[in-house]
Amino acid sequence: MTMRSEDMTAPPRREPALAPGDEIELVAGEVAHGGWCVARLDGPGGPGPVVFIRHTLPGERVRARVTEVTSRFARADAVQILAPAAGRVAAPCPYAHPGGCGGCDWQHASLPTQRDLKAAVIEQQLRRIAGIERAVAVEALPGDRPGDPDPGLGWRTRVTFAVRPDGVAGLREHRSHHVVEVDDCLISHPRIRDLGVTRRRWPRARSVEAVTGTGGPERAVIVTGGRPPAGLNELPAEAVLGQVRGRTTVFRGRPYLSERAAGRSWRVSAPGFWQVHPAVADTLATAVLDTLRPQPGDTALDLYCGAGLFTGVLAAAVGPDGAVAGVEADRAAVRDARRNLRDTPWATVYAGDVGQVLARHQSGLPPARLTVLDPPRTGVSRDVIDYLARPADRPAGGAAPGATEPRRIAYVSCDPATLARDIGLLLPHGWRLEALRAFDAFPMTHHVECLATLVTG
Repeated sequence: MTMRSEDMTAPPRREPALAPGDEIELVAGEVAHGGWCVARLDGPGGPGPVVFIRHTLPGERVRARVTEVTSRFARADAVQILAPAAGRVAAPCPYAHPGGCGGCDWQHASLPTQRDLKAAVIEQQLRRIAGIERAVAVEALPGDRPGDPDPGLGWRTRVTFAVRPDGVAGLREHRSHHVVEVDDCLISHPRIRDLGVTRRRWPRARSVEAVTGTGGPERAVIVTGGRPPAGLNELPAEAVLGQVRGRTTVFRGRPYLSERAAGRSWRVSAPGFWQVHPAVADTLATAVLDTLRPQPGDTALDLYCGAGLFTGVLAAAVGPDGAVAGVEADRAAVRDARRNLRDTPWATVYAGDVGQVLARHQSGLPPARLTVLDPPRTGVSRDVIDYLARPADRPAGGAAPGATEPRRIAYVSCDPATLARDIGLLLPHGWRLEALRAFDAFPMTHHVECLATLVTG
């Protein structure tokens, strides 16, 4: 009898079946992007499914409770540490545990261990996505260094609280809409904690955002989802705003904050973007100048320019004989940037989608040798990548000072995966990664801020 080929194959391997709620014992492997460690559950048939575990560290043996199962992997929380790693510490926050607040991924790790984990993730993403081997060190920021009071805590100047139907404000559980009721958030800036958002009731609201500036006394509370309830006049905030159907109404105070960086003050709309760690804006402003090395008379682009921080520091560096163009889609940020840059008329801010503005104003933009990219977490759009990939003869800048120097990009990113993706897209067009710095701008979380230097020519 002739056997068919499928009859002669080995029986399919039976992997251990998992279901939410199961408890399993395993050893955590390497760190993964997003605050996870990777493990594999072995069974009688050989290696089993991949399990992504939270609340653990690489090398730890843990008992983990499965929270989610897909066709390709499972997710789990470490509920018992059987063999702890050397970098483990007691979490300072009582809500940093399985089933608690999902905002802090690494409170159970010492700050040096957190930075090592973040560095490993950046190296991993560069290697896997862009094909680049690069050693990375994550730098501590002022306020979070040894000897500083409460390093890693009290830094977050903008916090959004979710609100339950009963009006209780809290923080969401990881990968869940469930709102965890909290008394306090230890990574929040003291001026945020003083507002007492979680000690009040917020009927009809969907969220309450609290924000404080670093360059003045202003604070703001932004209530979304309905008209702010009675009693807001009792809040110790300098501005109270409401957002209904996407429109912001000022109920009390001024709708903007003062921020301090690069030796001067910046005005930023209260709902707008500014770095949430008090030391990041100043640190990045200095680092971007070091990366781009602008010369008097030089030309530069600041894409996704926000309130104009990098546009402003570049304008000061190139002087009135140079030119800087910022591009930003958010209209409130454009207004802020134009106000912040009114003393440097050689700096222009364009409003609109960055890719569309580059295409529409190509002939009017300065032939920039230097470019800053500071996109949202999703990274740079493909049409902007295509713009930057064009040959050097377009932005060479004629007789401008430094025109014979290489073109340079300072790419500021809060997501290692999209940063690696975009670097990989630029490599085939003659760009190379010259340097990469990383800053621990979000202690206790898995997030990290990177500054990549790309050069061509």
